[in-house]
Amino acid sequence: MTEQNQIQLGKTLWAIADQLRGAMDADDFRDYMLSFLFLRYLSDNYETAAKKELGSDYPKLASDDSRVPLAVWYADNTADVPVFEKQMRRKVHYCVQPQHLWSSIAHMARTQHAGLLNTLQEGFKYIETESFQSTFGGLFSEIDLGSPKLGKTYTERNAKLCVVIQKIAEGLADFSTNVDALGDAYEYLIGQFAAGSGKKAGEFYTPQQISDILSTIVTLDSQEPRTGVRQRLDSVMDFACGSGSLLLNVRKRMGPHGIGKIYGQEKNITTYNLARMNMLLHGVKDTEFEIFHGDTLANDWDMLRELNPAKKPAFDAIVANPPFSYRWEPNEAMADDVRFKSHGLAPKSAADFAFLLHGFHFLKDEGVMAIILPHGVLFRGGAEERIRKKLLMDGHIDTVIGLPSNLFYSTGIPVCILVLKKCKKPDDVLFINAAEHFAKGKRQNQLTDEHIAKIIKTYQFREEEARYSRRVEMAEIEKNDFNLNISRYISTAVSEAEIDLAATHAELVEIEKAIAAAKHKHNDFLQELGLRALP
Repeated sequence: MTEQNQIQLGKTLWAIADQLRGAMDADDFRDYMLSFLFLRYLSDNYETAAKKELGSDYPKLASDDSRVPLAVWYADNTADVPVFEKQMRRKVHYCVQPQHLWSSIAHMARTQHAGLLNTLQEGFKYIETESFQSTFGGLFSEIDLGSPKLGKTYTERNAKLCVVIQKIAEGLADFSTNVDALGDAYEYLIGQFAAGSGKKAGEFYTPQQISDILSTIVTLDSQEPRTGVRQRLDSVMDFACGSGSLLLNVRKRMGPHGIGKIYGQEKNITTYNLARMNMLLHGVKDTEFEIFHGDTLANDWDMLRELNPAKKPAFDAIVANPPFSYRWEPNEAMADDVRFKSHGLAPKSAADFAFLLHGFHFLKDEGVMAIILPHGVLFRGGAEERIRKKLLMDGHIDTVIGLPSNLFYSTGIPVCILVLKKCKKPDDVLFINAAEHFAKGKRQNQLTDEHIAKIIKTYQFREEEARYSRRVEMAEIEKNDFNLNISRYISTAVSEAEIDLAATHAELVEIEKAIAAAKHKHNDFLQELGLRALP
C-alpha cells in the first residue's frame, strides 16, 4: 500500500468519525473508533494465522457466502476446538472466537442485528481473559459499550454501534489493510483526535515533528553522532509514553529488528490501553514490548525498583514528553530515593526535573536521553538551579535545543529539548536556537522537513552558525551562574548595516540629476502645449 493510500485511509476514517460522533466528546468517540480498528487488526491477524495452522482444512467458501470460514470449521470440528485454540494461544498469544471476529461483527452491523452490543462486550471480555494476560489483560476496560453517551436505551446504543461499525467497515473495504496501513491509520486518527482535544492532547500525543527530532537524536551514535545511526539498540524507554507514538518512531528508524525490547510507562489507564493497542497494530509482537500502567514519579514499577546496582535495568535510549510543570507531592523519604539523592528534589510546583532525573537514573553509560521540557528548566532558581548545576558540573548536559512556541495542541508556550549523556566527549554544551524557524499555521505552528533536518544536522555535526547555534565552554556557563537561557549564549539581534557615506552621496547626486532631466523634459512638453512650466 502506498504512503498516499495510507494517508487517504486515515482521512477516510477521520471523516467517518467526524460525521458520526455528533455531540459526543472527541475523547470518548476516539476510544470506540480506535478499539474497533484494533479489533479489525486482531481479527485479520488471527484469521491469517488460523488459515496457516489449519492448512487445507481451512474452509473455502463461495464469494456470495456471508458465513465466516472459521465459524464453519468450528461447527464441523467441535471436538478439535480446544486443541486448536491452545495452539493459537501459543503461536499468536491471543484467541478470538468466530462470532467475535471483525467480519462477523461487521455482518451484524450491516444487518442491524439486535445482539451486536452484547456480542461485542462478550468478544472484548473473551480476548482479555483468554489471551496472553500481561499484554491483553484489561485492554478494553475503558470501552463502555453501555454508556448513555451512545444512547439512552440498549436499542438506541445498539443501533448507534451498528451505524458506526458499518461505516468503518465500508471505509476499510476500499483499502488494502495490511499491518502497516492499519497502524498508520491508527496513528493518523490519534493525531486528529489530539488536534480536537485541546489541553487533554498533551496526555497522550507528541506532535510528529517533535517526535521526529527526539527519535533521530537517540538513534544516532551517542559518542560520535557524526558516524550515523547505531546498528542496534538493546532497549528503548519512554517513562511517560502516552499512546506510544514516540517509541514507535524510534522503532521505525531502527527497523523492526533494530531494537531488542521497547519499554513504556503510562499513568492514565485509557492512554495505557491505547499504547498497547498501538504497539500491536504496528506489528510489534507482545514479546517485544512491555508497557506498565503506573505512576512514574512514585516509581511503582517493580522492574525499576531493583536495589542491587548490578541488576538495575538500564536503557540505551530514553525519550520522553512528560507533563509540563506538573505539581507533585514528594515525601521526606524521596530525598533518599536513589534517583534523586545525588541531585536533590524538584520543587512541588514543577516536577520537570523529577521526571528528568528518573529517566537519567536508568540511562546506560553509553546511552542517550532526549526529553521535552518547558523553558523554565533552563533558568529557574532554587532547587532547580542546584539540580541543573550538578548535571552541568558532572558533564551530563550535552545539548539544549530551543523550539518555537505553539507547537503543541495542549499549550502555546515555547519548549526545549535537553539531550543528556552519562559519558559525553565534548566538554562544552551545544545550544541550538530554533525558536524562530517555523512555518505559521492556523492553529499550531509547524516545523517543516527542512527545519527538522537543520536541527538534526546541527546536533549531529555540532555545527556553529551565527544567531542559530553555538558551542559554549563550561567556564562561560559558570560565569552565568549555570543559567542555560539560550538568549544568554546566542544573540538573535540583527545588527544594523554600516552606511557607506561616499556611496550614499554619489547615489543622491545621480538621483538629483535624474530628477532634473525628467523635470526639463516635462517642461518642454508643457511649453509645446502652451502651459505654464514647473518652477
